[in-house]
Amino acid sequence: MKTSIRLCAMIIVFAIAQIANAQLSRTTTKVGTTVAQFLKIGAGARSVAMGGSAAAMEGDVYSIYWNPGSLARMKTPGEASFNHTQWLADVDYNYVASGLTIDGFGTVGLSVTSLSVPEDIVRTEINPEGDGRRWSYGAFAMGLSFARSLTDRFSIGITAKYIREGIWNMSASGFAFDIGTIYTTTFNDLKIGASISNFGTKMRLDGQDISFNNFPNGGQGSGPQNVQSLYKTEAYDIPLQFRIGLAMDVMRMDMIRATASVDATHPNDNVEYVNSGLEIAFDEMFFGRVGYNQLLMDNSERGLTWGAGFYIQVNNVNGIKVDYAFADHGRLNDVQYFSVSITY
Repeated sequence: MKTSIRLCAMIIVFAIAQIANAQLSRTTTKVGTTVAQFLKIGAGARSVAMGGSAAAMEGDVYSIYWNPGSLARMKTPGEASFNHTQWLADVDYNYVASGLTIDGFGTVGLSVTSLSVPEDIVRTEINPEGDGRRWSYGAFAMGLSFARSLTDRFSIGITAKYIREGIWNMSASGFAFDIGTIYTTTFNDLKIGASISNFGTKMRLDGQDISFNNFPNGGQGSGPQNVQSLYKTEAYDIPLQFRIGLAMDVMRMDMIRATASVDATHPNDNVEYVNSGLEIAFDEMFFGRVGYNQLLMDNSERGLTWGAGFYIQVNNVNGIKVDYAFADHGRLNDVQYFSVSITY
């Protein structure tokens, strides 16, 4: 039985890798060629503080973002969390997630991502100070997740999500899936996680701004006049990412636990990179974290991350978690993350 489960785990991970390889094959970095870039912003202060190395981490509801297979391994039957981030250039980013384990069925989860920028005036060549109109940008994604532990060591999960981006009078939408697995080995409970995120449709802008009146003959004195026409917009991929990671408790004492993690990430619009992190827990109540993001990537603006958190446990199930993370973005502004969770 154990051999069969291990074989199943290997087959699933291999299948995910093959799908990712088919989607991600390229000869250039293709930076700036995908849409819905907000899907690449990490969720959860705990994971961000550990450098985004969360493919093999377990224990909280933010597994929905990093590896839906780990959702089946929440420490409590249910958890709801809110993550707020003041992203670069005053961009407002929020992520809400909730998960609930149903005995005999599995764990279901719901996640909502929103991103918005401050409203601004419309500037044109004729009116560089504004023409009286205002524009805005917003992005939104909603996902429904399901995860299940097939054995005490192997779990699998999937998320289906709807994605939408809108700028002024134009918008684009699409659908995508996240698929993930996690396996706990017999070697010091080393965990191996793999996930593929944003495997889905292309997105194309549509709306009233692609409509215009055309005069085919170049003048108003001859031929058809005032012909209603449309600009043709292209469809673009969403940011597909394949992650494979390791996590293990490198030290465990009566009051202290230290967990190290490392992820390798293969995106469809950039080169491969590595994330790493370390979490130190004191009595599973106070936590300190440090990590490094996008190792081995040339000219990356990301780097050191760190953070802290605490967990106030009311009883064996109910409690409140508060986490903070700081991420260095080089020449850009630093970014801070705040997460508040309720376990039940």
